[in-house]
Amino acid sequence: MKMLVIGDERRAEEFRTRLNHEIIYDNSALDHPEKFSSYDVIADLNGDERNTIANYFSIPNNKLLILCAVKKSLSDMIDDLKPGLLCAVAGINALPTFINRNKIEVSFFREKDKKHFKEFASGIKLEFFEIADRAGMVTPRVICMIINEACFTFQEGTASKDDIDKAMKLGTNYPYGPFEWCDRIGIKDVYETLDAVWNDTHDPRYKICPLLKTKYLRRESFYS
Repeated sequence: MKMLVIGDERRAEEFRTRLNHEIIYDNSALDHPEKFSSYDVIADLNGDERNTIANYFSIPNNKLLILCAVKKSLSDMIDDLKPGLLCAVAGINALPTFINRNKIEVSFFREKDKKHFKEFASGIKLEFFEIADRAGMVTPRVICMIINEACFTFQEGTASKDDIDKAMKLGTNYPYGPFEWCDRIGIKDVYETLDAVWNDTHDPRYKICPLLKTKYLRRESFYS
């Protein structure tokens, strides 16, 4: 099985580690869609950040396209162009720190695409669970919401960043505290995920804390 991976290098390396499978990393393929036919699987780990995925509509029907589908659902990315989509397509949570896990989250735009992805996953012993095709998926929604709430707590002066991080790790057995996790994911990805979920749901739980927005606009992190 030949696999082409497109996206930022950090995500690509995490993806390579998780799959334990040889991949070809080549971002130039976005400008040369004729390359797609040479691969069995094409994975765009930043697919939900692109203005359009029209180039992927040249992929033949016996191929699998995997897109990060956190900041946009597959429906948002595909719906207007679906008459021209030939290949099978699946959405995954490809935010940094979420790729190299025991099981990955996967969404589908069409029922018929599930079989193709299951065959791919079985071939490389990749465990996954299916979720609804919605912006934010599941784990990113939960973690980013916790980070956002931690920002409100810190902004209000209730506790320091260090104390909040320690409390979350000791109290919930999370691998990182919310501010540590935010820096590991990247404030840009946290902010844009929350913004996508807020625009999708208008649920006040996802309304972005001013402190987080300021850090995002200034391109700052919490600890460095």
